[in-house]
Amino acid sequence: MKLTEVFEGFQNKRIAIVGDVMLDTYIMGKVHRMSPEAPVPILLLNQEDQRLGGAANVALNLKALGAEVFLCSVVGKDLQGLKLIELLQDAGIECSGILQDDSRKTTVKTRVLSGSQHLLRIDQEDLHALENAVAHRLINCVEHLINQGIDALIFEDYNKGVLTEEVIVQCIAFARAHGVVTCVDPKKDHFFSYQNVDLFKPNLKELKDGLGCEINPRSLATLTNASSKLRDRLNHKTSLITLSEFGVFVDDGSQEFIIPSHFRDISDVSGAGDTVIAVATLALCSGLSMKQVAALANLAGGMVCEHSGVVSVNRLELLNEANKLKEFHD
Repeated sequence: MKLTEVFEGFQNKRIAIVGDVMLDTYIMGKVHRMSPEAPVPILLLNQEDQRLGGAANVALNLKALGAEVFLCSVVGKDLQGLKLIELLQDAGIECSGILQDDSRKTTVKTRVLSGSQHLLRIDQEDLHALENAVAHRLINCVEHLINQGIDALIFEDYNKGVLTEEVIVQCIAFARAHGVVTCVDPKKDHFFSYQNVDLFKPNLKELKDGLGCEINPRSLATLTNASSKLRDRLNHKTSLITLSEFGVFVDDGSQEFIIPSHFRDISDVSGAGDTVIAVATLALCSGLSMKQVAALANLAGGMVCEHSGVVSVNRLELLNEANKLKEFHD
């Protein structure tokens, strides 16, 4: 199948995401002098921007590639939560699975920038786990989508409390029972809760923290050993480990390999992992080989790093650059 046909087929994919959503706020301007009140810079404000982050950014990436996207999460009963839902609706993302909970704040990350220089980040969030009643409502939302028919379920974990042990276990079990592909972008708190999934995508730091050991990203043998330990704990099908400037490592039980990163003019790495899991999931659902899945996801993750702030991948740019990869011409 030609790559153009694969990309055209993305519009027939139905992908659900469950996990932590957040609002990314950017305060942008230029520092022109130091404050006389304290040794801090004064920022002359030019622009404020609000964007979708976390699991919502994964949804944006999938939407940008043409997929039909369904998002399940929990936000606060606050203005920030309403703004997040408004942005999702504007983007054409199905968000009837976004629940509001008055016991928690909507997660907001506010970044202050002078030109391209990051001066400060302010976080607003509640990290406590969902109460049982809210967790059960969230599980019901995911099960409803699976019953309607989806191709894949992505777990996007930012350790903000939405993905509790019960939510994880029940959603995986229901997805597997219905033949739905399960893909995970994990964090440390529930690292080993994602049993029997199809694709597990930690970054290098998350893998080190999860296994409690040092890992050399340049060593295929060391990465393979770590992946083997991970498989012993999770019994999953495929590890896709992002290695930052060293590319990605893949172990699907029958082959292990590293795909090097591409030379890029890096501006901001924020959101690159969101892009990788979105592209990898779509590629996997489209029947590409693991080398092609990894190559495409690796390429997309690098491309979004060329832009400031959290952005989604450009479909046509990704297609044009992917057509140059050897993995699609072997």
